[in-house]
Amino acid sequence: MQRRLAAVLAADVAGYSRLMGADEEGTLSRLKAVRTSLVDPAIAFHRGRIVKTTGDGLLVEFASAVDAARGAEEIQRAMAYQNISVPQNRRIELRIGIHVGDIIVDDDDIFGNGVNVAARLEGIAEAGGICMSNDAYRQVRGKVDFVCDDMGPQLLKNIAEPMQAWRVRLDGQSAAKAQPVLAPALALPDKPSIAVLPFQNMSDDQQQEYFADGIVEDIITALSRFKSLFVIARNSSFTYKGKAVDIKQVGRELGVRYVLEGSVRKAGEKVRITGQLIDSATGTHLWADRFDGKLEDVFELQDQITASVAGELVTQVQFAEMERARRKSTSNLDAYDCYLRGIANVWTWTKDSNETARTYFLRAIELDDNFALAYAFAGQIYVLRKQARWMVDVSQESAEAVRLARRAIELGQEDDVALCMGGFILAFIAGELDLAAECISRGLSLNNNLALGWHFSGWVRLYLGEHKVSLEHQRQAMRLSPRDPNVPQVRNAQAFAHFFEGQYAEAARLAERLTEEFPHFLPAWRIMAMSNALGGDPALTDKAVKKGT
Repeated sequence: MQRRLAAVLAADVAGYSRLMGADEEGTLSRLKAVRTSLVDPAIAFHRGRIVKTTGDGLLVEFASAVDAARGAEEIQRAMAYQNISVPQNRRIELRIGIHVGDIIVDDDDIFGNGVNVAARLEGIAEAGGICMSNDAYRQVRGKVDFVCDDMGPQLLKNIAEPMQAWRVRLDGQSAAKAQPVLAPALALPDKPSIAVLPFQNMSDDQQQEYFADGIVEDIITALSRFKSLFVIARNSSFTYKGKAVDIKQVGRELGVRYVLEGSVRKAGEKVRITGQLIDSATGTHLWADRFDGKLEDVFELQDQITASVAGELVTQVQFAEMERARRKSTSNLDAYDCYLRGIANVWTWTKDSNETARTYFLRAIELDDNFALAYAFAGQIYVLRKQARWMVDVSQESAEAVRLARRAIELGQEDDVALCMGGFILAFIAGELDLAAECISRGLSLNNNLALGWHFSGWVRLYLGEHKVSLEHQRQAMRLSPRDPNVPQVRNAQAFAHFFEGQYAEAARLAERLTEEFPHFLPAWRIMAMSNALGGDPALTDKAVKKGT
């Protein structure tokens, strides 16, 4: 038998029996999805080898404790983000244990005390947490960008002697550290605020520091184009470069609600950028993701990553702000909170939520008669009403939509969203395509990273008969914000573009996928009916006609 020294990672699902008892098929489906999309890719990237899986368990071998720790951290951060909108009793949360020790290798399986200790450490880890042995901690100390708390000697099942264990703090703050004297907190601005901290260069080559700094500078510039955000300037953010920071203190010192931190790792001709969005008030991780690319054209790669991160961040900040607005007392609403509550109701695609959203947007206008975005979204409500045939008085409601759109454009001459949305309303309701194209072009010139702007541009190009251009603009919208709540409308536009190009099978495929994910989104059933009718599938046509009318 072969022996070798290895870093062993053991993981299992916290509360697996309870989850299976409540919903066997759903739990297995979610676990499989998590493995495929998050866990396995992270293990592969960090050079791990999955030895075996046992129901809810996972045993992985790494050549390096640093690789094992970084892989575990990436998995737990990604899963924490994915679980944000999942009810507590349905969450798939892993417990992870890591140990460095001697193992026995036999037929690609591994055995021995090194495996046993990792499994026992997993058993004392918290749900969503990581626990490592003292042997593993000594290997990673000073080489990873997270800190650990000393748990002291732990009595582990079937392990003779107590073992020193360490708990990874994914919020980056060790409980053992003395709390610093806090500077007076700056007041938060009246709109979502964010600071982008310098990204850590994880490459061996210190010359890559310029690349990491360039990425951050570009992200700050891109975010600054969004008029709905308050973004801290580069000169203030970079005062934290090279320092171990407490995110909560950064939020207090800079007066921001959100902080983005991340890292850049270059290996050969490949580069990986990771980012984490954190609520500075609570230390909660709201979003985490990674972006991979090749260094064949470093500047093009920087642009691609910047656009992707900016689009994702704006979406995630919007989600977080809507959630905060929901938690506020309804007796203490201001215009912006009404606006956020309205947006939260827009993207559910039901008649009742549409009416609720309209009420909130109109209330926001009452509270602030110069609120361009409230006018724009109030007008957009009528677009959705027309799409779904919910209008009662078509003539009167159409006139109101046009009035709101013109007011949004008038007030929002420097507001990218107001210009683009107002232009689209004029195109869809009033057929003013040239004016709509001009407004949207002005909006995108203010902010070329606005996913919603590219989406509206795609629709107007579709109306103008430029189907291929429309598809390209919708792809740009998806690339900038792949998790956007407006995704159903983007896919709907793509289906129409394929339909008008005579690609009925592709249009039907996109429409069917839409109906599966968003059964209340009536426009999808209509394009599905038309595509299948011309594509020669009468059964699916009949089904779609019944659902879409």
